[in-house]
Amino acid sequence: MKKCVFFDRDGIINEKPVLARYIRCWEEFKLMPEFIESLRIVKQKGYVAVIVTNQKGIWHGVMSQESVDEIHNNMRACLRNEHELELLDVFVCPHGDDQCDCRKPLPGMIVRAAGQHDIDLSASWMIGDSHRDIDAGNRAGCRTILVDDSDGGGETEPLHQVARISELPSLLEKVL
Repeated sequence: MKKCVFFDRDGIINEKPVLARYIRCWEEFKLMPEFIESLRIVKQKGYVAVIVTNQKGIWHGVMSQESVDEIHNNMRACLRNEHELELLDVFVCPHGDDQCDCRKPLPGMIVRAAGQHDIDLSASWMIGDSHRDIDAGNRAGCRTILVDDSDGGGETEPLHQVARISELPSLLEKVL
């Protein structure tokens, strides 16, 4: 079975939008160098990487599933072509609140990824910038890392926490 690091998207992989609530197109997507460094460490330590992201803007009609897919296809191409890094998969929850079992803090996307890709959840990690991410990771049986805690508490606590994304690579070097 594979060991995996699950990453939330907005705020971990790319900069959160400043003027809008959602990233609607590739031109608004700003990949963070700290994520690239973190992904490189994840790969060097023998883990696969999967993105699990709530994208409620699809449900709201702010963006389409096709535009989100285009963002993810371009992101994966950029990681592959410019940084020689691969993601195993990307899972998206396009639903509104309480309409599914995949929207974080529920663990549906993580559990589905584990089933599709033979992932050992007890040997895996979930990294996010929200307690929704941490709750989903803990419910799935993963170890968890919270980056920032400005959204308040969740049902469960992370195993590790860093104040800023810039601190994530050094933590990953120690704990993976």
